[in-house]
Amino acid sequence: MERFENNLKDQMKTANNVSYPDFDRMWSSIQQNELKVAGGESVPLRPRRRKRIAIITGISVALMATPVYAALNYDWSNLLSYRAGIQSALEQGLGQTIEQSVTRDGITLTVHTAFIDENRTFLLYSLDPGSTRASEQVAFDHIGLKDKEGHSIEGRYSHQWNEELGVFQGYFETDWVAEGQMADVEFLMENIRFTGDGKQSINYDPQDPNTQVFPIQKDGIDSVTLQSFEQAEGEVLLRSAITFTDPGMKSRSWVRVEAVNDNKEIIKETRPSVFGTPGASGEYLSQQIFKSDLLRAEGTGFQLAYDRTLETAEGTWSLNTALSKKQMDNGTFKEALNIPVDQVPGGTKIHEMIVTPTQVRLILTHEEKYTRVPYMDYQLDVGGTLLSGGIWHVPGQSGKTELRFEMTGLHAASLANQPVSLIAKHRVDEYAGDKNPIRLTGISAEHQSLTSSIAGYPITWTYYLKDNNLYVESLSSDPTFGGVNQTYYLDGKDRSYGMPAMIGLLGDDNNKHIDVYKNFDKTELEVYISNYTTHKRDDVLRVPLKTGK
Repeated sequence: MERFENNLKDQMKTANNVSYPDFDRMWSSIQQNELKVAGGESVPLRPRRRKRIAIITGISVALMATPVYAALNYDWSNLLSYRAGIQSALEQGLGQTIEQSVTRDGITLTVHTAFIDENRTFLLYSLDPGSTRASEQVAFDHIGLKDKEGHSIEGRYSHQWNEELGVFQGYFETDWVAEGQMADVEFLMENIRFTGDGKQSINYDPQDPNTQVFPIQKDGIDSVTLQSFEQAEGEVLLRSAITFTDPGMKSRSWVRVEAVNDNKEIIKETRPSVFGTPGASGEYLSQQIFKSDLLRAEGTGFQLAYDRTLETAEGTWSLNTALSKKQMDNGTFKEALNIPVDQVPGGTKIHEMIVTPTQVRLILTHEEKYTRVPYMDYQLDVGGTLLSGGIWHVPGQSGKTELRFEMTGLHAASLANQPVSLIAKHRVDEYAGDKNPIRLTGISAEHQSLTSSIAGYPITWTYYLKDNNLYVESLSSDPTFGGVNQTYYLDGKDRSYGMPAMIGLLGDDNNKHIDVYKNFDKTELEVYISNYTTHKRDDVLRVPLKTGK
């Protein structure tokens, strides 16, 4: 759910209660398609007044290259806080000035500056909504790029409201790169939606452990279903499932449950939250963890919060422009490495390094498909200067992984002349379960517990019936145990997998996991561990990539 990326990251700067869903863990642990989860990128308490930050999977956009005078009239630094390589390029006077505008129905779209190199294509734009709409938030039915043949190209966008200037400042980014030195493209927005905060009170009772359903029937939302699960250390997990009468709300709006104390203050989550994972029947699933005493305090109220469409400006705003790689090519080079990394499974090699003025990419290849690189944190050491980065899984490239690093405060020549090393920290390994069953007996509404172990790690199991479903919880007292990813039982020779009622975040300190088996009517069951993870938090991998001159 990449549309939430900036929402999440903006919150991470001010609170420790926002995190991405762990896509890798979700997909690797659920390979049977019972539950097709996919993000999302988690967020309470984001600043909303006069400021809109949104990012949505869309269709790519295009760019150019020359000086950048006009773009520097705007302050892009906050918008580019997680695209520091673009900010650095701006400060170096790089980028292609475009400064083209189109106005329709009093709304003006301007493309200011473009960056196109061998790693990505990046566009800075502004949207002037007109004086009557200047304080509102904005979303689009579609935003993207088309090439000269009319083909759409995937990408991501983000924007913020600049109250002083009365415009939305935004960027569009895509992995698409023109094959030649020039490319003719069309950048377009379709059906601009001006939105505001929508809220609906829900009479949720946090003292009631049963599933509670609340019809909404307003603003495209059908209903919300809430369940609670006890956690360790006096915490409770609140799981919500939202259905819609307007399917478009899933992609246009960030819908979440807010808990409000008797002083009308929003209660903060205590751990990273997960928002917007699709359920098996198309529900919009989220999970939030709160302190039990705050959630269940007298006077606590609950509400559904979301982005509500106030007005729609229908039509298409489009600009045709020619993009050029020429300027960025001067600071771009590729270097074949082919360095084996024996510490990573699957016959992994660091195949290539691609350096541009805005970003460094390391291309990793794997002999075994779907190999997971088992580290949480990545840095690139360039002559003592550290660039922070992250892992990207390339769609359609099961034998390839990318590590991407923003070029923060460095020139591309730095990587040509100085020693460069990859640093990876906090190892998390995933293992297949064993053939030892966990026998659940006397299954009823009463919570029952038993203990087992796998590879020497102790696991406490708690199981119970709730709403005619069997819930199986696992938890370990050993902090090096990352958690059970999924359980199953045998139906003959076939495996029947539990569906996660709680999504764990890879690498966090909470190793609790909950699986649910729907419509369960037995009193006994043998379940097996499908896979699990372990932590080596102090593990550091350092791989020299090149020596300096």
